[in-house]
Amino acid sequence: MVWLGFSAGLPFLLVFSTLSAWLRDVGTDLAVIGFFSLVGVTYSVKVIWAPVVDRLPFPLLTRLLGKRRGWMLAAQLGIATGLLCMSQLDPRTSVAAVALCAVLVAFSSATQDITIDAWRIEAADTDLQGAMAAAYVFGYRVALLVAGAGAFYIAEGAGWSVAYLSMAALMGVGILATLLMQEPAHPEASAERQLPAGGVPERFLRFVTEALIEPFVEFFTRSGKQAFAILALIALYKLSDITMGVMANPFYLDLGFSKTQIADVTKVFGFFMTIAGAALGGALVVRYGVARPLVAGAALVAGTNLLFVLLALSKPGLPLLALVVSADNLCGGFASAVFIAYLSGLTNTAYTATQYALFSSLMTLPAKLLGGLSGVVVDWIGYAGFFGYAAALGIPGIVLAAYLVADRRSATNPAGGSG
Repeated sequence: MVWLGFSAGLPFLLVFSTLSAWLRDVGTDLAVIGFFSLVGVTYSVKVIWAPVVDRLPFPLLTRLLGKRRGWMLAAQLGIATGLLCMSQLDPRTSVAAVALCAVLVAFSSATQDITIDAWRIEAADTDLQGAMAAAYVFGYRVALLVAGAGAFYIAEGAGWSVAYLSMAALMGVGILATLLMQEPAHPEASAERQLPAGGVPERFLRFVTEALIEPFVEFFTRSGKQAFAILALIALYKLSDITMGVMANPFYLDLGFSKTQIADVTKVFGFFMTIAGAALGGALVVRYGVARPLVAGAALVAGTNLLFVLLALSKPGLPLLALVVSADNLCGGFASAVFIAYLSGLTNTAYTATQYALFSSLMTLPAKLLGGLSGVVVDWIGYAGFFGYAAALGIPGIVLAAYLVADRRSATNPAGGSG
C-alpha cells in the first residue's frame, strides 16, 4: 500500500501546482495557467467511469494479470506515457500538446485511484483496512513531496524536461508493485447474475437505478430539509482553498523567489505543517466532535488567504513567506481532516463507496471550474485583489457550516438547554 500510495500521489501535483510553476517559469500567460487547472476536474468526475472499470475487462491485461491489476497497470502506463511526452515538449511552442498530455496523465491517474481503492478493499479483511489506509496515506504524502519539492530541485539544476522525465521513471515504483502483488479474490460479475432477465435496456436501467439513483434517494430521505444545505456546504467548503491554490506557485515566482526557495518553504516545510494541521484537526474532532471544528476550519481556510494579501503588498522575504505558508498549510491540513470526518459521517453504510465518491466529486468540482478563471482574475485585479477575492469565496462556507451546526443543536436540544 505504501508503494501504491506513492504511485497515486506522484502524478497529482505534476498536472496541478508543479505544472503551473513550469508554465509560469517559461513565461506562460496567467490566464492560460488558470485554464490548465481545469485538467484537475478529471479527478472530480471519476465516479462517471468507475462502473466501467469495475465491470469490464481491459483488453489483454485483465486476462494476464486479473481484473484489478490489469486496469491498474494500464492506468500506470498511461501516466508514465503522459509524463514522458510532457518532458519532450516545450510549453512556449506546444502548449496545446502539453495540455493534451496533462489530460492523459490526469485521466489515467483518476483511473488508477479507482483501481487502488477496489484492490485495497478486496485484498484485506475489514479489521486491516485502517492499517492499509494509513500506509497508503504515508506513501501518497511522500509522493507529493517528491512531485513538489523534488521536481523543483531537479528543475532548478537540470531544467523542467529532466524533472518530468524523472517523474515518469518514478512511476516504475507503482508498476513494480502491481506486477509483484497478488490479484485479490473478488466476486466475478455478481451484479450481472442478480439482474433480472431482459435485454440491454432493462439491464442498463437497473444498473443506473442501483448505482446512482438509490444512493441519492436515500441521502435526501435521511437528511430531510437539511439535504440541500449539506450539499451546498460540500460544494463551497473548499472553494476558497482550491481556488487560490492554482495561483500560489506563479505568485511565488513573480515575487522573485527561486525554485529552490519555493521548494524549501512551500513543499518541504509546508508538508510537515500540513501533517501537523491534520493531526490537530483529528484530535479536536475526537475531543469536541465535528461541529465546532467544522466551522473553525472553514473560517481558518478563508482567513489565511488574507495573509497572502499581506504578502502581496509587502516586500518579499523568506521569513514572511515561511510564516504565511506555515499558517496556510496548518489551517488547510486542519480543515481537510475535519471535513473528511464530516463527509464520512454523512454516508450510509449501505452506499458508502457511492455516496462518498459523489460527495468528494461535489467537493472539488465547483472549485476546479472556478479555479480555471483564476488567472483572468489576477490579470484583472492583481494578486492582492485575487487573494481577497479567494478569501471572500470562503464566507458562504462559513455561514452554511454555522447554520447546519446551529440547526443540528436546536434539533437535538429543542428545550434550549446546554448540551
